[in-house]
Amino acid sequence: MTTAYITHPACVLHDMGAGHPECSERLSSIEDRLIATGLLDFLNYQEAPKANHRQLERVHDAHYIKTVLNFTPREGQEYRYLDPDTLIMEHTPEAALRAAGAVVLAAELVMSQKVKNAFCNVRPPGHHALRNQAMGFCFFNNVAVGVAHALDKFGLKRVAVCDFDVHHGNGTEDIFDKDARVMLCSSFQYPFYPYSPLNTHNPLIINAPLKAGADSEAFRQAISDVWLPALRNFEPQMLFISAGFDAHLEDEMSHTKLREADYVWVTEQLMEIANCFAQGRLVSVLEGGYALGALGRSASAHIGVLMGVQ
Repeated sequence: MTTAYITHPACVLHDMGAGHPECSERLSSIEDRLIATGLLDFLNYQEAPKANHRQLERVHDAHYIKTVLNFTPREGQEYRYLDPDTLIMEHTPEAALRAAGAVVLAAELVMSQKVKNAFCNVRPPGHHALRNQAMGFCFFNNVAVGVAHALDKFGLKRVAVCDFDVHHGNGTEDIFDKDARVMLCSSFQYPFYPYSPLNTHNPLIINAPLKAGADSEAFRQAISDVWLPALRNFEPQMLFISAGFDAHLEDEMSHTKLREADYVWVTEQLMEIANCFAQGRLVSVLEGGYALGALGRSASAHIGVLMGVQ
C-alpha cells in the first residue's frame, strides 16, 4: 500500500491578504520539494472533496458553519475579519470545505486499507478553530472533522491526535476536551499564542510545553518522556497528526530551534505507535509552517517517513 497525498487547487485560491504569512505558496513549497526529491511520483494523489454539513456539524455549531459558508463579498469589501488574524474572502468557503474534506477522505482511505497512511497538503489550517469561532488563520478544525468522522463511521473507541505545531492547538482541545475516546498530545512553545491555559483536569490532554529557545534535545526529551508513555498506555486504534512545521529554526513565527531531522524523528516515533497499536493507521494534516524553504524540506521529510523511504 502507498501513502495518499490529498490536496485541491481551491486551497490555493484562499487569500489572507498581501504579506500574510499564511499564503498559498506554503502548499507549492511542499509540492515543489516533493517533485525535486522524486517522492511525488510514488504518492497516491487524491483531490480533496468538500466536507458536508453532517461532517462539519460533528465538531462545529450549525450557525457558525453558515457564517463561514454564506460569506459573499460586498462591493468595495472583498474581505471580512472573523478574528484579528483571520480574514475571509470569496474563495475561503470552498477552500475551508476542501481542507476539512481532505481529512475525511484520508480517514476513509486509511480505514478501508486502500492506502497505508495519508498526508493532507491543505489550507486554511485548522487546529485553532473552535466550535463556534474562527481563530489564528483557521476556519474549520480539519483534523477534528476527520477524527469525528473516524469515530462515528467506523466505531473507533480510542483515537489519538498528536500536534507538534509550535502554537497550542486550542481548538482541537476545546472540541474533544469532554470526549473520552480522544487523546490529544500537544507540543508547543509556552507561553505563546494563543495564550490558552494548560489543561490540568483531563488526563487525556497530554501537554509537553516547550520554553522559548527550546532545541532538538528539549523537544525529543519532551516527546519521549511525556507523549510516548501516554500513547502506549492509551493504545490508540488510529493516529492523526496536526503537522505544523513552524517550530523550525528558520521560522520567524516562533522562538524554537527544531530542524528537519527532528520532524523525521517524531514521525518515526508516531509511526511506531501506529504500527504497534493501530495497524499502522495514520493521517497527517498540515497546520503551520511559514518559512517556505524550511517548510518544504520539513514536510517532504515527514512525508518520506510516512512512505517508508526516509
